[in-house]
Amino acid sequence: MIFFVRTAFGLILQSTILLVGFFNLRAGWQAPLSIGVIVLIGILNMFENRWGAAFQIATTLGKLLPIAAIIIFGLFYGNQNALGQSLHTITQSTGSFGVAVLATLFAYDGWILVANLGGEIKNPQKLLPQAIILGISMVLIAYTLVSYGILHFVPAATIHKLGQQTTLYFAQAAFGTIGGRLLNIGIIISMVGCLNGKIMTFPRIVYAMAAQNQLPFAKQLSYLHKKSHEPIAATIAILVYASIMILFFNPDRLSDLCIFTVYCFYVATFVGVFILRKRRPASERPFSTPGFPITPLIAILGALFVIISEIGSDLSGVLISLVIVAVGFPIYYWKQQQNQNA
Repeated sequence: MIFFVRTAFGLILQSTILLVGFFNLRAGWQAPLSIGVIVLIGILNMFENRWGAAFQIATTLGKLLPIAAIIIFGLFYGNQNALGQSLHTITQSTGSFGVAVLATLFAYDGWILVANLGGEIKNPQKLLPQAIILGISMVLIAYTLVSYGILHFVPAATIHKLGQQTTLYFAQAAFGTIGGRLLNIGIIISMVGCLNGKIMTFPRIVYAMAAQNQLPFAKQLSYLHKKSHEPIAATIAILVYASIMILFFNPDRLSDLCIFTVYCFYVATFVGVFILRKRRPASERPFSTPGFPITPLIAILGALFVIISEIGSDLSGVLISLVIVAVGFPIYYWKQQQNQNA
């Protein structure tokens, strides 16, 4: 559950930074706003899932405007050498290319989250692969164009200097004070929509584990509301844990550690495809990996490149992540022993 919560921190941090800047609030408002946002979205997702789904659709449509505005303005009105800056200035200031990629992988994590809703989707064998392939392709194209557009308009040195305030700077420089504020509203909506998707799916992971008695307090965490059929207790647990971490930890740092750890598990999952093909060649497969064995092999090599780069860049952070994961092993074996003795 620790790593489920951490992956949402980048979104919370970025959205509340924009909110603080939008309303000209003091920096001290960032934590209360962060908690308020996740609590409100969490409450929305305690109702029937059609409400969370409708909110997701609305925010997805709302994010198209700022994305289009950034791409169009950056491409047609920028005068910077985007590719030259990205290969020279950024590499020198942040370290290896693999570490730079690690910071962007958060944006592509939705492919695994949508799979958590498979039990609530009609004909998931057909719809999930389509959603994942189409979704990742659209995100890849959009993020490439947005990144190029911003680099084409804002010098890379300025981006590095401004850090998380770059979006606010771009919006005001490109569209003026009023236009910048409107664009910021669209960006905030985009982030809130993505956060809604994560709050919608994370409790379902906790619920599934609790339903199999793999977590402490499994009986409480596996509770489903009789009318809405939503994992209320698991959602509350996620919200409480996230609020505590917002108050006492650095969300930006935690999100980086989380992505590293998650990709370690992704590598294990990709390797598992080969193992299952060898051990159970005749098993029925609801979905067969396209392009096997090339597809999972490319995924393994790409993930390993990022993981190895992070180990070389931030060994202490990597060790912290692995220690946190190791803490879960005794809990897992304790619950396994309980299940065997039951």
